[in-house]
Amino acid sequence: QVQLVESGGGLVQAGGSLRLSCAASGRTFSRYSMGWFRQAPGKEREFVAAIIWSGGSTYYADSVKGRFTISRDNAKNTMYLQMDTLKPEDTAVYYCAFSSWHPTHATQRYDYWGQGTQVTVSS
Repeated sequence: QVQLVESGGGLVQAGGSLRLSCAASGRTFSRYSMGWFRQAPGKEREFVAAIIWSGGSTYYADSVKGRFTISRDNAKNTMYLQMDTLKPEDTAVYYCAFSSWHPTHATQRYDYWGQGTQVTVSS
């Protein structure tokens, strides 16, 4: 089993920044990649960004490219999402996810999920 715990969400004005963290524990030896997803009320969960854990290659949704940065700290077993120039449409619950596959937008390829952290961007 793998446990994922997100933190860092909150309320911010448009144009502001937040940094999300996702701490992983448990049987993480099968990890190949990790990702961030988000889900706004009434919408499906959507891909935000992903990272290959060993090499650090990153992937982004077009909607966040140039504004968000995904990274990881191997020593702390933690993944981050730096979110800059936030927009009201970024408001959602953000989830981190663990995968034994190459990064993908497909939620079914992710084996474990965190509980989510709320991000609210006011206009």
